[in-house]
Amino acid sequence: MNLVAQIAMAAAETEHHGNVALETLIFGLIAAALFAVLGLVTFSYRHVANRHSAKAEAWAQKHGADGHGAGHGH
Repeated sequence: MNLVAQIAMAAAETEHHGNVALETLIFGLIAAALFAVLGLVTFSYRHVANRHSAKAEAWAQKHGADGHGAGHGH
């Protein structure tokens, strides 16, 4: 048997299982849902510093205006 005949027989023997795009659609939906959840988590951290502005001002007054205290070896 030659190669062309073997390929033709293999193609004839294979079963068609339906639409492959519909079978793999769930993976795309899972990925989209995961990105949406991660986007909501990221969005929840928006303006966190502004929520605690009183604490930030008290800390700045106590530690000076240099911000993070760089160079103090902490």
